[in-house]
Amino acid sequence: MNFLAFAAFGIDKARAEQGAWRISEGTLLQLAFFCGTLDACAGRAMFRHKTRKQPFSSNLHAIAALQFLGVAALFAYIWFGEELALLLNT
Repeated sequence: MNFLAFAAFGIDKARAEQGAWRISEGTLLQLAFFCGTLDACAGRAMFRHKTRKQPFSSNLHAIAALQFLGVAALFAYIWFGEELALLLNT
């Protein structure tokens, strides 16, 4: 699934160079959100595609930050869930 986000940046870069139909920025951001921000960022860096484009870069960084916070919250819940429940119940 992550490969899909990576490949989309390469495909869009190739299409941009050929002047062909492009993958929309919204689709690229959705792929980053659902398929993997790390691979989307890796594809963006490897293909040097949309590196200076704003607000695309800001949106991609915001997605990465939200995913990081979500993973951090999940780990906090797993590690401290019982302790937090005890504190909230007292």
